[in-house]
Amino acid sequence: MSQSFEDLIVWQKAHAFVLAAYKLTAVFPNSEIYGLTSQFRRAGISIPANIAEGYKRLGRADKARFYNIAQGSLEECRYYLRLSKDLNYITENVYQENKLLLEEVSRLLNSYAAKVSGK
Repeated sequence: MSQSFEDLIVWQKAHAFVLAAYKLTAVFPNSEIYGLTSQFRRAGISIPANIAEGYKRLGRADKARFYNIAQGSLEECRYYLRLSKDLNYITENVYQENKLLLEEVSRLLNSYAAKVSGK
C-alpha cells in the first residue's frame, strides 16, 4: 500500500519523463520559448501532476478522470516529441530514448487507470 503518490511507479516514471523533457527542450531555439518548449513542458508536467491529484481523490470515477487527463497529456507529449525530431531539434537517439520512456509511462498509466476504474 502506498503512502503517497510519490510511491507509485507510474508517477516516478512520469516524473522522470518530465525531467527528460526539460533537458531535451533546453536546447531548442530561443524562438520556441513561448511555442514548442512551453507547450511540451506544460503537457509533460500535466502527466505526473494529474496522477498526483487523482491519487488523493476518493471516488473511482473522480480518480479515473484525472488519470484520463494524464493520458491525454501523455499523447500530447508523444506528438511534441515527434515534432521535435521532425524539426531536427533533437537527434534520433534522443527521440528513441524518450519515446521508450514515454511508452513505459503509457503502459503503466493505462494499467493503473484500468485497475482504478475496475476494468
